[in-house]
Amino acid sequence: MRKTLYLKFVLAYIIFGVFGFIVVATFVSSMTTEQLRREKADALYKEATLIANTYASDLYNTVTTLDVVQSQLGALSTYLSATIWIINPSGRMILDSSQKLDVENEVVVEGFDPTVTAGSYYTIGNFFHSFDEEMLSVFAPITSEFKVRGYVVIHTSMNDIYATSNGLLNISYITLCILFLLSLIILIFFTEMVYIPLRKITEATEQYAAGNMHYEFSVESEDEMGYLAASLSYMASEMARFEDNQKKFVANVSHDFRSPLTSIRGYLEAMLDGTIPPEAYDKYLNIVLNETTRLTKLTNSLLTLNNLNTKGMLLNKTDFDINKVIRNTAATCEGTCRQKNIAIELILTGESMYVNADMEKIQQVLYNLIDNAIKFSHHNSVIKIETTEKGNKIFISVKDNGIGIPKDDLKLIWDRFYKSDSSRGKDKKGTGLGLSITREIIHSHGEHINVISTEGVGSEFIFSLAKSAMEDED
Repeated sequence: MRKTLYLKFVLAYIIFGVFGFIVVATFVSSMTTEQLRREKADALYKEATLIANTYASDLYNTVTTLDVVQSQLGALSTYLSATIWIINPSGRMILDSSQKLDVENEVVVEGFDPTVTAGSYYTIGNFFHSFDEEMLSVFAPITSEFKVRGYVVIHTSMNDIYATSNGLLNISYITLCILFLLSLIILIFFTEMVYIPLRKITEATEQYAAGNMHYEFSVESEDEMGYLAASLSYMASEMARFEDNQKKFVANVSHDFRSPLTSIRGYLEAMLDGTIPPEAYDKYLNIVLNETTRLTKLTNSLLTLNNLNTKGMLLNKTDFDINKVIRNTAATCEGTCRQKNIAIELILTGESMYVNADMEKIQQVLYNLIDNAIKFSHHNSVIKIETTEKGNKIFISVKDNGIGIPKDDLKLIWDRFYKSDSSRGKDKKGTGLGLSITREIIHSHGEHINVISTEGVGSEFIFSLAKSAMEDED
């Protein structure tokens, strides 16, 4: 493809040059010759008319002598580089500027016909076989008393006109060559600015199509071609990242499913082969039950995340009291908080605060954030949940005084299955999907969620919701 495109451009360039020379050699050549011929004929006709009205007229009216006119026209013919004749309507030569006529031997132009010009004032040819070469002959009538007494005919060689035309044509050829060479700059620019970058982009596309998403290339350009290359490179890097995430996702899912399944199988086999005595069945069956609960939770989380990522997901948005939902959700975590002697402090704006959102999914967001806060908080600490109103937004904050999140992990906590090194020992039953689900739910509402955390001090998660129109009316 890229070779064909380049060859087409080069072929178009060559065709441009060839047709340029053809046009100059044909149309320009003929037009130049025709223009020079007309200009020469016009100039000579003016001279012929002037001679007919002065010298020739005086000669026919016997105002001057033939020798005087001969001398004057001889000088004029030298100046014009032409031959001047005065002839009678019958074709008899009266005067020839190039030579003196023999009175006894008259010269007659056989077949002379003044109408040969066919309505024009000049003719091209050998002038009734009077010359051995092609001549441009101009007529001007000599009139007296409303009668044509004779004609002034001026002859000039067409070879001179052709020579001048060829000289101008050579200039046209040189100009065309210069333009052709200058237009080569366009070909060079096309090669450097279009063809080479396009070849790099095409080669990169072939690499990406073959699955090599880590192929690197660069186009040093700030125009559309550079933007295209940058976009393609960014797309490949995103696809590579997605592929890596997909592999990591599969590996994490396999690991998180394999661990409880291995545990369940081990305990059940031990019960069957008698390794675990019947009196210890209750203990190990509870362990198996906990592992199945963990598998169920992981499966449900995966299904939830998949549904949230489905394009065109429908939200059941209603107007509800976010303060009430926070109180109810906090109440469901009372048992877990009692185990670690953790208190939940609610700092809510007003008795009620209505938002427009999917209540069920926002309950899940609150539960995930409060559950995380409880897991990573120290014993005998406080978790603060606060609501504030700013403009047409309601901001909900869940703040703990726990272990915090390392700075390097802040951008990674939203990734699926991600668990920081400091949280692995504290979150034995976690799936690593809670924050991913939380972010997807908030983003599906067109809102944002942020985290502020200091390692060893605690973390604060803040997300926004749209204030209900009903709240504005109140």
